[in-house]
Amino acid sequence: MRPSWDEYYMNIVELIKERSTCLRRKVGAVIVKDKRILTTGYNGAPSGCKHCIDLGCLREKMNIPSGERHELCRASHAEQNAIVQAAKHGISIDGGTIYVTTQPCAICSKLIINAGIKRVVYKGEYPDTLSLELLNEAEIETVKWEN
Repeated sequence: MRPSWDEYYMNIVELIKERSTCLRRKVGAVIVKDKRILTTGYNGAPSGCKHCIDLGCLREKMNIPSGERHELCRASHAEQNAIVQAAKHGISIDGGTIYVTTQPCAICSKLIINAGIKRVVYKGEYPDTLSLELLNEAEIETVKWEN
């Protein structure tokens, strides 16, 4: 049997996350519209900057729990990188769907809302209840992928 579209894209984000340079959690994202892949992203340091796999994890050294103090991290999140790629290349993601290996954090949820993405499909949970509150308030369809 052929996979559903959601299953197809969730399988793709599993491959995308393998490019991640984060030592704590590998995350992949893909933005899709009209059954076409528009952009992808994974968590890692900004272009031209050293990665955590090269320098070590500052958050780990400081004993910072997951979901807290995002500003103390070299990496951009997968969702952020996928949205930035769309902006950089002039691709409209308005009305699209983002597939992510982990529930977005509140910062990513705000970007998803303002980018006009209408649907979020994610796998793993993230310790951030505000993110889902914001997506719900903005009437973004959220689907926790169970497979």
